[in-house]
Amino acid sequence: MRAGKPTRDRRIFTMAYSPCPNDTFMFHDLAQGRLTLPGREIFTHLHDIEALNERAFEATYDLTKMSFFTYLMVKDTYRLLETGAALGFGCGPVVIAKRPIDPDALADCRVVLPGQWTTAHLLFRLFAPEAEDKRFVTYDRIMDELNGDRADCGVIIHESRFTFAEQGFVQIIDLGQWWEEQTGCPIPLGCLGINRDLGDSLAEQMTALIRESITNARSDPDRARPYIAEHAQEMDDAVCRRHIQTFVNDFSLDLQPAGRKAVERLEQLARERGIVR
Repeated sequence: MRAGKPTRDRRIFTMAYSPCPNDTFMFHDLAQGRLTLPGREIFTHLHDIEALNERAFEATYDLTKMSFFTYLMVKDTYRLLETGAALGFGCGPVVIAKRPIDPDALADCRVVLPGQWTTAHLLFRLFAPEAEDKRFVTYDRIMDELNGDRADCGVIIHESRFTFAEQGFVQIIDLGQWWEEQTGCPIPLGCLGINRDLGDSLAEQMTALIRESITNARSDPDRARPYIAEHAQEMDDAVCRRHIQTFVNDFSLDLQPAGRKAVERLEQLARERGIVR
């Protein structure tokens, strides 16, 4: 069943993504009007990844960033773009805690995660299918929940994976590393989807524009810095740069056969476990 229809005003094109540095870096030229879509005005909207996932179920935006887990649930409505993804090696979610925990004991833990429809949650379900005591908060509240003893362990994403150790947490399991060992594939985290009702031509135009925007950003990283800083809030500049270097790579320009195989493998495992039907 289709979740909804794109905007009726053909003069407008709505695009949504997260305020994380990798997204604001990649889509800067589109957000600032340096790149345009002939015949339409692009309106950008920024939300936390789980908010984007929830809006994808409602087909709120013409083009939107979403977790690959969400994409598997809404692929009848959204077509996967070959560009703009967060996918790679050494960049997956990490399970952390205030003290060491045996990974085999996660089923008995209180777990806090960054959203029901995030790929982090899907990977956790694949790794620890018997874990049931789970709660969901925005990704930036995971460590607060652990410090407040409201959870035994948490699954972190985004820049938190670079800072958890210095904040006194220990790694229980790197779910990205586990995925790579199990599949040999890069970890598919987030992607861009465009509403299928908009047709192939518009999808191809947006693919070309986004690829150009990413290429421009990689060629001149400093140009996007004010826009990135505006949305990164208090993130340390060094962490911000590391975030971009980790999550913006050649797979962001094009999924390539390896990226498409990773998505297929993720869907296969999710269907085998009955998570996706």
